[in-house]
Amino acid sequence: MAPTPASLKWRVLIGCFLSYLFDAVDIIILTIAMPAITASLQITQAQAGLLVTATLLGIGLSSVVMGRLADTLGRRTALLLSLASFGVLTMAIAGATDWRQILVLRFFSGLGLGGVWSTAAAHVNETWPAHQRGRATAFVLSSFSVGASVAAAASAWLLPAHGWRVLFFACGAAVAIAIAYVWLRVPESEVWLAQRRMRVSTTASAAGAPAGASLAELFDPALRRITVLGTATSALALAAYWGATTWLPTFLVKERGLDVATMAGFVAVLNLGMFLGYNAFGLLADRIGKQRAIIVSLLGTGLTLPLYAMTTGHGALLLLGPVFAFFMAFAGLVGAYFAELFPTRLRATGAGFCFNVGRGISAFAPLTLGSVAGVLGFANSIALCGALFLLAAAVVALLPRDAAGAGSRPRSAAGAPADASLDS
Repeated sequence: MAPTPASLKWRVLIGCFLSYLFDAVDIIILTIAMPAITASLQITQAQAGLLVTATLLGIGLSSVVMGRLADTLGRRTALLLSLASFGVLTMAIAGATDWRQILVLRFFSGLGLGGVWSTAAAHVNETWPAHQRGRATAFVLSSFSVGASVAAAASAWLLPAHGWRVLFFACGAAVAIAIAYVWLRVPESEVWLAQRRMRVSTTASAAGAPAGASLAELFDPALRRITVLGTATSALALAAYWGATTWLPTFLVKERGLDVATMAGFVAVLNLGMFLGYNAFGLLADRIGKQRAIIVSLLGTGLTLPLYAMTTGHGALLLLGPVFAFFMAFAGLVGAYFAELFPTRLRATGAGFCFNVGRGISAFAPLTLGSVAGVLGFANSIALCGALFLLAAAVVALLPRDAAGAGSRPRSAAGAPADASLDS
């Protein structure tokens, strides 16, 4: 029996939540294991930063590869391919004997890691009703903080006793949990299927093949401003995010004197605050609008992050970590916000382009901050990231207040507003 619309939206929610959870695990274990990898392979701080940079560059490229795949072949297919690719490549890191091998593996795993975000954001956006879309998307993307906590817990358990190789192998293998659920329980997006049928009937070639999504369309007059400002928002906010969070574990160990196990505990508590923030801001977004909620999130992070970086007492660090992380909910909000600004057939491509190209541009933030930290120290360098969050808030203010204010909305081939089916 086919699932009811009510059960379908929950299946999609759970499947995307699990997928993004393991996406986060495989991203965060690198930052937590960085001190261990640096010592084991005897690499410099700059070389260690390049490992994160390679990951983010791969994620940036994923907007071109996986976003178009999700709009051309379907949300479910793209999600499964993304999960399988980064799971296998993360496991392969366990056999690396040189930091350059990890560099290559992290770059290619980034393609799959970035694909999960754009696909999940589009699928949830197309499955949940408009008045619940902000909280649903925020809940799914709050799984990043849950995944970060899982990564911290796994690191605290595996790193001291078994080392970083076992950590990567175990976390990569665990992605099979999400793959199994999506394969068995998550169907294809009905909105995407309907859009594909419409394209086949109106714009298919003589051979019967539907036209695929085109990146050039993102820079048509109706969408150019949204694409550019959305990408700039992501680049600024994510440069600040990755610049700060990549080196937080190292900062806590080297400059605040925590041992590895205690540091992992601090990171887990910090991500609990982030999880609460994602869901609180999701509710707020449905009340005051996604654009306004994103601005509040970025302003709050920009003001509280420097306070955390300048704190020296261990007790105060433990308390302030969840506070600044609570405001770091923007990534959970822009998923629903960006997705609503693009028509169905460009939704994963457009939202993925803005977010993941922004991640690609931010790829050099960890390397840059690592170099700056050699002069200013990690505390001062992390504090400077607060200014980028504030600048990102200013850019968001230039975007439409909501989807309805996006100007001339793209229209479907049949002439109806592209997203009309979502709001019914």
